[in-house]
Amino acid sequence: MKRSILGILTVISLGINGQVVNTKDIEGVVIQSKKINYTNKKENPAYAVLKKVWDKNYKNAFNSYENYKYEEYQKIEASFNNIDSAFSKKKLFKGMEFIFKEVDSAKGKKDVPIYINESITDVYVRNNKVPHEKRIGIAQKASGFEDNQILIQTVQNLYKDFNIYENVLNFFDKGYTSPLSKDGFSVYEYELVEDATVEGELCYQIKYRPKNNAALAFRGVMYISKEAYAVKNITLNSVKNSDVNFVRGINADLTYYIINENSFIPVKSDITLDLSLANKKKTAKGIYVRRELSYKKFDYNKAEIEAELDKKPDKKPDKKPLLVDKKDEAYWVEHRHEELSDKDQETYANIEKLWQVPRFKTYVKVAETIGSGYINAWKAVDFGNLYSIYGSNGVEGSRLRLGARTFFSRNDLWRVQGYAAYGFRDKKFKFGGDVRYMINPNNRLTIGYGFRHDILQLGVQLMDSYGVMERTFASSSFASRGENNNLSWVTENTAQFSIEPMKNFQIRWDGSYREIKSAAPEFFKINYVKNGIEKSQINDANIAVSLIYRPKAKYSQYGLDRYEQFSLAPTYSLKYTKGFSGIINSDFDYDKIQFSYKGHLLIGPYGRSDVNLELGKTFGSVPLSLMSVVPGNQSYGLVANTFSQLNYYEFVADAYSSLIFEHHFNGWIFNKLPLIKKLKFREVAFLRGVWGSLEKKNIDMNRSSMVYSAPKEHVYYEYGFGIENIGLGNFRIFRLDFNWRGNYLDRPDAQKFGMKFGMQWGF
Repeated sequence: MKRSILGILTVISLGINGQVVNTKDIEGVVIQSKKINYTNKKENPAYAVLKKVWDKNYKNAFNSYENYKYEEYQKIEASFNNIDSAFSKKKLFKGMEFIFKEVDSAKGKKDVPIYINESITDVYVRNNKVPHEKRIGIAQKASGFEDNQILIQTVQNLYKDFNIYENVLNFFDKGYTSPLSKDGFSVYEYELVEDATVEGELCYQIKYRPKNNAALAFRGVMYISKEAYAVKNITLNSVKNSDVNFVRGINADLTYYIINENSFIPVKSDITLDLSLANKKKTAKGIYVRRELSYKKFDYNKAEIEAELDKKPDKKPDKKPLLVDKKDEAYWVEHRHEELSDKDQETYANIEKLWQVPRFKTYVKVAETIGSGYINAWKAVDFGNLYSIYGSNGVEGSRLRLGARTFFSRNDLWRVQGYAAYGFRDKKFKFGGDVRYMINPNNRLTIGYGFRHDILQLGVQLMDSYGVMERTFASSSFASRGENNNLSWVTENTAQFSIEPMKNFQIRWDGSYREIKSAAPEFFKINYVKNGIEKSQINDANIAVSLIYRPKAKYSQYGLDRYEQFSLAPTYSLKYTKGFSGIINSDFDYDKIQFSYKGHLLIGPYGRSDVNLELGKTFGSVPLSLMSVVPGNQSYGLVANTFSQLNYYEFVADAYSSLIFEHHFNGWIFNKLPLIKKLKFREVAFLRGVWGSLEKKNIDMNRSSMVYSAPKEHVYYEYGFGIENIGLGNFRIFRLDFNWRGNYLDRPDAQKFGMKFGMQWGF
């Protein structure tokens, strides 16, 4: 039966069920009445059905259109689970007893709704030319949390977009094997049972379950159209023993509409997460988070869709362009895709009451302080960051740093921030700050100015970061290998201009004037010779242009410091820096070009690979502080994208290429070892390599205390493995790495082996 795409979209938009279709049997399929152990997967009758599905190579139909639009309705709910009357009577909940009114010890444990959020969004997407997505918020209702977006963002960040036909499904940035994977028979057992009708369409019904209950896999039922050999509906229920911290269960119910023999569109998604804090025992108290998505009003390949995507922002945009209007209840009754249950309506009422309880407001404020590291006062000023108050290094000894920033809301379009620090060994004050203003939130047109006068560890990253408020680990770490005196006094003025002409693509212009000198000249010199004169201070004026692209990255809010939802989105950066002599007291003309790529790849049950590639070249003669220094790490802590066995300034270069590869196995090896698997440790392996070269003119001008050396003849490399997920219960935040240096072992201070310890948060 041929189907008109426009007709199908109209049917879906009106909410009409699909029609009954004719049955097409697969020759040779025999449904078994009981479980059979097959010696070959092809003997399983389910294989013949799935083979047909794989041959169709189904794609999301929208990806084939030039442009399309739809209306998305989202409802997110959260509720405490396993709550009993004894727990509800704790002093912790004094004044909040009304939320537990349905809890009765005689009836056992109950779920207590604590949050609900609804939103309606118009989504416009272009696939041709320059791909672009535009989301226009139409309405949002958030049970008292409208001004507290951190909860909404945290909940939304738990969910990842995925295609059920892909081999690997991303949940919590873990690679779950899809039951529709072509490798599925190595992970799952399939059972073809009696046919079923789904929304009027006759379907094969296949039950599936994992062969290993500790695997990142699911159990459930899939319904395959007998006419189109496409998924009509599927349920996903995670296995009980999967090694994912804080996650006790994943339950999903996904419904699709079949467009034609090769394409589909999603119609509805209902995913519930069962999360627990202390441990994953069935009786432990936790929280259910449920997200329902449904789609209506589909349209595609229309000029008006293209016009909306090309529409230029207003020259004088609203101060809150992305904050959707509040709608009355009559609007929601008419426009929400499904009617609210009595339980949902009660949740709205209870949350509104909660916000009138002072104790509850205090709990929220404490949680925000722990999460952000800042204490907010008067709804205007943040004091912090609390996590960077103390540090230590060889020049300053113990160091204290206090900071503050303006903070009226998470969508502030301007911000002033600053800090002051004091070292108890050198008895000197340091300080810095910046001011930034977003002129246009639609394209994120932003200007800023910053200043700092501080001691820094230069050369701990190949591509400099942006902003004077950042603090390098090497000049403020708690413990290090040996005394670190290789620090620099930096007095810096910076100006910034940035814009995003398209989604996730940023163009930055940064201007800087720096005066750099050694912070401990008796131990560390940065001297150089120019025009026959030896100098100890570097004056540098430069302008940098950066192109930064993060495809598929997702953000919440629209202010200066928007919240980025953690994802596996790659980052491409291209930066050109031009140094000028003769500006104020600047001494150097040079050009520097740099490129970096940071990416992640899920490899099904085998874990996740992280890759960091960097390339760079400096043209012109520059001294040590302006060279590309291969980033070493003399601290005992884990620091991303550094070489653990290198000392600071051990390798310098004017041209370099660096590759850092790390693979997280997620327990794929340890879970197979009888005793080790009970510890729930996870294994990680890594390899780091760098090549660099030095031109003679840069060596000749050097008068620093460092002997220039570049890994030109042989690529420097180091390797090792680590144990992560160390801890108790769900709190497994520690990681221990074992590092070996691969070459250049004949150097006097070469560190052949070392261990690094640190914390990393995740599931």
